[in-house]
Amino acid sequence: MLKSVARLASLVACAATCFAPGAIAQDTFAKVKERGTIVVGVKNDYKPWGFLEPSGKIVGMEIDLVDDIAGRLGVKAELVPVTSANRMEFLNQGRIDLIVATMGDNPARREVIGMIEPPYYAGGSNVLAHRSAGLTEWADLKDRRVCAVEGAYFNRRVTKLYAPELITFPAVPEAMNALRGGNCIAFLFDATLIESTLAEGSPEWQDFEMPLVTEDPQAWAIGIRKDDLSSPFGEFLRKLSEDWHASGTLLALEEKWGIKSSPFLQELHDKYKTQ
Repeated sequence: MLKSVARLASLVACAATCFAPGAIAQDTFAKVKERGTIVVGVKNDYKPWGFLEPSGKIVGMEIDLVDDIAGRLGVKAELVPVTSANRMEFLNQGRIDLIVATMGDNPARREVIGMIEPPYYAGGSNVLAHRSAGLTEWADLKDRRVCAVEGAYFNRRVTKLYAPELITFPAVPEAMNALRGGNCIAFLFDATLIESTLAEGSPEWQDFEMPLVTEDPQAWAIGIRKDDLSSPFGEFLRKLSEDWHASGTLLALEEKWGIKSSPFLQELHDKYKTQ
């Protein structure tokens, strides 16, 4: 762990002197350091990765990661709530510097933005449904009303394979409210959110279940502009993500936030702790 932290400190120091001035002028790393603030797109409706406390403050596992990024850069973190539909647009418009918002890494998204490797988490698609819906397999969704969130990566795949009547909403709360209100028979989303929702044991979800086998696993990655991938900023984030795995930071945060243990995280921890 000390070696990886030392590498990160060295990278931060080197970024100001080891790259050509012309490149630094265009690099997000230098702009963030000069501004004193890093602006990050995060979720505020995806408990426990990013959600609103009663006070209105956004907290969660991903917010802890954002705070670590800002702390190692010596700047403040400014959080901008984003949705699946607008986060990549916000990034490429320059409204945010990076995305840490439960974003699945796939080829289509890599055409639009850069993805930091290694990824920091992983999820897959499933549904939250009332037990009375009687769902036992994905084919049971055919021609039935299913709530979803605009821009979610699994919407197109599930529609193509299983032909539900998909009803999309701007964000998670609206979709889940529609499910509780009986406007659809299931809510299609990432299994991680569904698991954490059911694990809370809230009375409002006591008659609901995640009845299907989780499909289409996808890694979650930090998103940056494609031009930043080969820059000091991209290199800093890549090394930082490696350190999160090597040091056990992600495993510790998973436990802190009461998230079900992920074999994905344990596998990457075992890989990077020996490097």
